[in-house]
Amino acid sequence: MNGTAAGLMVLVMASVMNASFTLPMKYARRWAWENTWLAWSILALLAVPAAVTLATVPHLGDVYRSTGAHIVSEVIGFGAAWGVSQVFFGLAVESIGIALTFSLVLGTSAAVGTLIPLLRLHPERLYTSAGHEVVAGVMMVLLGVFICAFAGSRRQKALHVGAGPRKNTTMGLALAILSGLGAASVNFGLTFGAPLVQSARQLGANPVNAINTVWMPLVMAGAVPNLCYCLWLMRKNHTFGKFPAGGASHWVLAFIMAVCWFGSTLLYGFSTVQLGAWGPILGWPLFMSLIVITASLLGMFTGEWKNSGTAPLRIQWAGVAMLVLAVFILAGTTRSLS
Repeated sequence: MNGTAAGLMVLVMASVMNASFTLPMKYARRWAWENTWLAWSILALLAVPAAVTLATVPHLGDVYRSTGAHIVSEVIGFGAAWGVSQVFFGLAVESIGIALTFSLVLGTSAAVGTLIPLLRLHPERLYTSAGHEVVAGVMMVLLGVFICAFAGSRRQKALHVGAGPRKNTTMGLALAILSGLGAASVNFGLTFGAPLVQSARQLGANPVNAINTVWMPLVMAGAVPNLCYCLWLMRKNHTFGKFPAGGASHWVLAFIMAVCWFGSTLLYGFSTVQLGAWGPILGWPLFMSLIVITASLLGMFTGEWKNSGTAPLRIQWAGVAMLVLAVFILAGTTRSLS
């Protein structure tokens, strides 16, 4: 199996893990949203990344010192922006559900997170056939996710006929779009943090693990907005006392969320290495598309579309079909460039 095929297979695995990481929230019923998100932030953004990076990258301090403070600062800045978007993401899931949130967030992120690295890394290729294929694939991703978003909007209306519109639906849609804009910062951090990876390899890190030097400062910086917001909510809503009610089982659920999310992050980073120089450009829209497809299926299997009627579900399937076509186009471009 060549590197491109391996990279595409890993992307599929990463997308399944990423799309399903919020599912345990449905079963943490004794905690408020902020309790679950705080526990997830501690585990997924602080404990697990630090443990993995310290265990897999030798001479970590030397890596950061040799690269320069400006590179690390850029990565931290992108991580902080992403952290704010994660707060918005969690609130959007609570408000409008998994399928619609993933569609809006990842569609916006796919466009922004792909085109900017393309302009940064390969501006000369933008007007070539490969560049045109990338742009066309991204446009199809956008079309597919917005078809899914429209389906989700129709679903929301169908589910609340006779009960009046939900007051938080509009806010949930706005939060999802803002989250999509900030979510692209993950790919920016990976793109602009490439010197850290090179330095780690020079100092003896395994090529597969070297990318962890980017993930640790990126996600740990992203933890700060999440932790601050959750603590503020817990003080406002007086929900500190809910932690004992959840017991160990709810911490286990948060740990599963953390493993799925950070595991998907590691796999995405590995896939970009396997896909070569165009990895951060082509890997991102592929990753986003596969997540939306998986999240859509999960939303259907977990009953989010129950009692919504046949029309919204048909529209959703049309959006998923468009995303599948976009995946084939982008995967074909990846193979032609490998």
